[in-house]
Amino acid sequence: MTDSNGTAKAGPGKMPRSSGAPKPGRSIQPPKPHAVKPAPGPAQQHPHPVVVPTVSDPSRWGRVDEDGTAWVKTAEGERQIGSWQAGDAAEGLAHFGRRFDDLATEVALLEARLAAGADARKTKAAAVTLAESLPTAAVIGDIEGLARRLQAIAEHSEEAAAHAKEEKERARHEHTERKEALAAEAEKIAAESTQWKAAGDRLREILDEWKSIRGVDRKVDDALWKRYSKAREAFNRRRGAHFAELDRERAAAKARKEELCVQAEELSGSTEWVATAGIFRDLLTEWKAAGRAPREADEALWRRFKSAQDVFFAARNAAVSERDAEFEHNAAAKEELLNHYAYIDPSADLEAARGALRELQDKWDAIGKVPRERMQELEGKLRAIEKRVRDAVDAQWRRTDPEAMARAAQFRERVAQFEEQAAKAQAAGKARDAEKALEQAKQWREWAEAAEGAVSNR
Repeated sequence: MTDSNGTAKAGPGKMPRSSGAPKPGRSIQPPKPHAVKPAPGPAQQHPHPVVVPTVSDPSRWGRVDEDGTAWVKTAEGERQIGSWQAGDAAEGLAHFGRRFDDLATEVALLEARLAAGADARKTKAAAVTLAESLPTAAVIGDIEGLARRLQAIAEHSEEAAAHAKEEKERARHEHTERKEALAAEAEKIAAESTQWKAAGDRLREILDEWKSIRGVDRKVDDALWKRYSKAREAFNRRRGAHFAELDRERAAAKARKEELCVQAEELSGSTEWVATAGIFRDLLTEWKAAGRAPREADEALWRRFKSAQDVFFAARNAAVSERDAEFEHNAAAKEELLNHYAYIDPSADLEAARGALRELQDKWDAIGKVPRERMQELEGKLRAIEKRVRDAVDAQWRRTDPEAMARAAQFRERVAQFEEQAAKAQAAGKARDAEKALEQAKQWREWAEAAEGAVSNR
């Protein structure tokens, strides 16, 4: 049994069970302190100090007499704290020492709570209550030291409370600014970004970070959340509209490319090589301008279009190869023809040369086309033969030109007319008229001689 002052009394035949008293046969262990959970909040900047239970030496601070009377030393002197009847004096001293250690552990817990930034008001109230119990506490230990520590807790609790409040406000301000920045970034993404995947990933990252930020005033937090949520919804709507429009464009591109495939397949059997090749080039330009269809459809349509194109160009290439072989054969034939008619000589026999040239030209035209790169060379050789014959024909024509002969005869007639006029004027005694007529006759004679000379020199 234990009295109100903590005095342990032994009943008949029983070991007293005072608070903290050891059971018979067991060693005395220090009491385990109760864990104190600090109040949550942004002011907790340091890890919680580890509170180690105090194990003091009670013999320095008090004693238990042989009759069981327990004393503790204070600044005013010794104070009786109770009576121990459950064992010898050493056990009693240990008992009251453990009770002091329990108080010291409680004080250490309050110090730890204050250092951790827990609720300073509650910590101060607990320290004051504990300090008020010290003058009557049935414990043996440094009670004055505990009182000083409790007073320090009470004195520093206001400062700790102010510091905790300041830290809390600072954290709230920082967290509010961060959420404002995230909301502004989300709004910018919603208004400007067209990098749909990267922007969507970033909005999800913003949401994850947003959830990790706490301690913002509720009204402010709600307003910022509405900004972020509205921005995300706007982005999703804009992205949805973009992809809906893209789907429409791709559907239109698919329809147009199907039409182009039909046209290409209709042209694949054409033998109008030049014209059809030009049409295929136009179709390819339209294909590129049509845009992209859905991926799988686009790839299938391209294979279809290209297959029709390949059929045409393969046939054209085969025809061109056959034509090129024919043109090479024609070139060889024309080369041989030129060698065969190299004998043409209009200076020896103009009529025979003209006849041979006509034969050469007829056979030349019958042979057909030659490769483009041989055309100028072969045509040049034919033109050279034609020029020799033509020049000879022109020379002969100039020598026998009837018009030139007629002009010369007319000039001679004019000479005779003026000479006759001069004779008549001389007979009539008109010397001046005679002289003038002779001058004109002389001029026309020179012209007649020039015309006759031109004909004879051809």
